[in-house]
Amino acid sequence: MLKTEQLEFMKMKITHLILAGSILLTLHSCKDDSETPTDTKTTNTPLLPVDLTMDTVLQGLNRPWGFDFIDDNTIIFTDRDQGIFLWDGSAKTVMANTPAASTIGQGGYMDIVRHPDFDNNSLIYFSMSRNDGGGASTALYRAKFIAPSSFGDVQLLFQAEPKNSSGAHFGSRIVFDGNGYVYLSLGERNSMQTAQQTTNHNGSVIRIMEDGSIPDDNPFSNDAPNMPEIWTYGHRNVQGMAIHPETGEIWTHEHGPRGGDEINILQKGANYGWPLASYGINYNGDTITKDTFVEGTIAPIYYWVPSIAPCGMTFYWSDSIPQWKGDLFLGALAGQHLNHLEVGNDEVLEEERMLEGLARFRAVRQGPDGYLYFATENPGMIRRYKPAH
Repeated sequence: MLKTEQLEFMKMKITHLILAGSILLTLHSCKDDSETPTDTKTTNTPLLPVDLTMDTVLQGLNRPWGFDFIDDNTIIFTDRDQGIFLWDGSAKTVMANTPAASTIGQGGYMDIVRHPDFDNNSLIYFSMSRNDGGGASTALYRAKFIAPSSFGDVQLLFQAEPKNSSGAHFGSRIVFDGNGYVYLSLGERNSMQTAQQTTNHNGSVIRIMEDGSIPDDNPFSNDAPNMPEIWTYGHRNVQGMAIHPETGEIWTHEHGPRGGDEINILQKGANYGWPLASYGINYNGDTITKDTFVEGTIAPIYYWVPSIAPCGMTFYWSDSIPQWKGDLFLGALAGQHLNHLEVGNDEVLEEERMLEGLARFRAVRQGPDGYLYFATENPGMIRRYKPAH
């Protein structure tokens, strides 16, 4: 990771050596000769090389969407179409007493996160698209993990309004801020103008208490008919969200249409502009808006044109790979790569696109061992990076 102007940016070449089911990546440096696109802030400047081993933790999966760690050796993960599963290092087991999801379009079983005090309360939070007969929308559940592989005391904490028959843009990522609040990201369900309306949950990030109750200091908590759970709005489809380990800021990324994927830092009650402002165009080539910024909204700190379709996001904060400490990692679906960003002072400084063409990268998380884990689909796997020595 480059930290001073005196260091020359270095370029890496990834050589895959398949050895005993693992891949040894030797990254060699050379002078950077890439060019920065003139119409975006994105770059593709590789960062300082490190010697890593990438191995496969679990393979043969369908569509892994989110995952977290029950303990040092056990992963709990969602499969968008099939349910919630447990992997103990030797066997995959379906979690019993899991509510039924509506697996329409992009919906199904989505994010899953253990409570920060899981070791004492055994609580797991997970999101899914839920249809209760009136259409589908994103729902957040809380349940107790019961060994070896069951849920107990399953509670529906929140379900977005309105519900509809669309299979698009459900969000959804879950983060805890360590202060008793949980945040859930919601897509605008392919109804772009509703993202500017705080009388519905479309295109918002909500903030609730860990028991599902509504904080009194939410921006719209006492402002009916606005939705009291809303923390921010004007989003398109947020599928990545992470807490900065030092500042406590909530960082998100969201899908643009054809171009205009964004990274944002959330501010209470703020409007993030969709669809009034965007760097993207419609899928058929039509203009959605001529504005990339509109007064009264928050501009992204970073964006991509063309789209990479970002999904999943984590800050890497371990000393296991010290060159990466403080960096941001996210998956790319359409871009089919692991995206590595050097950040500082609420800015993206450099971007590296790793493992291009390997798969659709859906989720990324730092493990309790300090290694970097990521989930892919096509092929469906959970893999990890760790030091080669």
